Amino acid sequence: MPPRASAVAGTAALAGGILAALAFPPYGFLPGLAGFALVLWSLDRPARRPLLAAALRGGLAGLGYFAVSVAWIVEPFLVDERTYGWMAPFALVLMAGGLSLFWAAAAALWRRIGAGGLAGLLAFAACLSGAEWLRGHILTGFPWNLPGEAWPAGSPLSQGAALVGAYGLTWVTLVLCAAPAWIVGPGSLARRGFRTVAVAAALLALHAWGSARIAATPMEPAGPVVRIVQADIDQKTKWRPENLDGIFRTYLELSARPSAVPPALVVWPEGALPAVVNDLLAPGAPERAALARALAPGQVLAMGANRVELDARDALTYRNSLILLQGTGADLALAGVYDKHRLVPFGEFMPLGDLAGRIGLRSLVHMPEDFTAGPPPAPLPLPGLPAVQPMICYEALFPGFTRAAAQRSGVRAAWILNVSNDAWFGRASGPWQHLNMARYRAIEEGLPIVRSTPTGISAVIDSSGRTLGPVLGLGAAGVIDLPLPPPRPPTPYARWGDLPFLALLILSAAALAGHKEIFIGLAKRRRLRRARRDPDGAVP
Repeated sequence: MPPRASAVAGTAALAGGILAALAFPPYGFLPGLAGFALVLWSLDRPARRPLLAAALRGGLAGLGYFAVSVAWIVEPFLVDERTYGWMAPFALVLMAGGLSLFWAAAAALWRRIGAGGLAGLLAFAACLSGAEWLRGHILTGFPWNLPGEAWPAGSPLSQGAALVGAYGLTWVTLVLCAAPAWIVGPGSLARRGFRTVAVAAALLALHAWGSARIAATPMEPAGPVVRIVQADIDQKTKWRPENLDGIFRTYLELSARPSAVPPALVVWPEGALPAVVNDLLAPGAPERAALARALAPGQVLAMGANRVELDARDALTYRNSLILLQGTGADLALAGVYDKHRLVPFGEFMPLGDLAGRIGLRSLVHMPEDFTAGPPPAPLPLPGLPAVQPMICYEALFPGFTRAAAQRSGVRAAWILNVSNDAWFGRASGPWQHLNMARYRAIEEGLPIVRSTPTGISAVIDSSGRTLGPVLGLGAAGVIDLPLPPPRPPTPYARWGDLPFLALLILSAAALAGHKEIFIGLAKRRRLRRARRDPDGAVP
């Protein structure tokens, strides 16, 4: 292949990845999803070394996609710029480059399969969605901005996640959005017209089903009132010791605001207070007494907090936790504790921690040591409220998190409580994308979500992934008081998990098998015709 043509193919792949990433919030450029057609077109261009060329083009597509998707990753390093700022550009390059390897491998596999037409389109969707599944599972997983989550959460097309989950919707999205490369492929004008109608019909059917699901969202009866507190505490100044009292007073004042219907639950976000809470909640501590006065008898406070405990060897262990406290009138009663199970690599713990420590690296957590992961999650009972599945920050990225907890415990939660510290993500793309992904967890499970962050975006989300009532945006301080929305019956995804996604991969494999059989049959018929014209020739 001439160098110029090769450069055009590589540029198309890079541009396709960038365009596809621009479909996500806050950009919302949905036509950018046609970038997947550019990626497929680039992979199909001839090359002297096809597998290597495909891997390079797939890697370029992934590099563009992830450079846009995870651009926010520089923000945590700028919170303490003097100490960590130098790492910011390296973090973006290494993250985008590392994640692009999954796309490079998927592209090489697609080229190795060597199918064209509809089978090639389905193979492309299978290879890339399979790579995205691996990205969400290998080395603790990092399923940020799966292609299937590009549709705005709560929209008709996003409802497909209730059927096949985010990974299955990724397969569907890749088929629909890469289809233009198939439509304009070899064939008569009539064939191209048929392909266009088929893709449009599939898109319209998915939209119609999603619209019907949204229309059937249960809204009554209303549950107990929940108050979300957003104090808008800046991450850069939060951890100065002299600011603790002021931050604590801000949360207390917001929690105690009068309301028409007293909330049964008050929610503070992840790591609300810049301290280990053990001392603050110790008997006789002034903060404990102030909290006891702020909570009405029977009222529950869900507080995102950093806490410390002794492990079996009497060593200090730090936890990122959700602590549930109930007011008793004179004091506080502990109603439950959830310890974060999925920790953020490099943010909350350092992979290969001993080795990293020897070369001077440590996680970004404001603790003397890394956090320790809690046990596998399970729903928590709450006094006066339905059972809840806590989900702290990063855990909202993972499809099936709540489903796995229900299977493990035998109890299905009635709602999800997502506390997060999105102040780490700055104010550009990260908080918007994190909210979008959390809303997909509501769609998959058919469960409402109450979401609290310190600087935005906080919201109540219904079982179709739509935000209800007021939303506290970036940089806003205040409260949201809303009744807890009702759940749906278990969705197909909540029942079967990733089995529908596996079925879609099998469908791709079946199409490939049929494609190869067709071409083998055509080759045999051609050889037979040649043999009839040349009787002396041997028929293989």
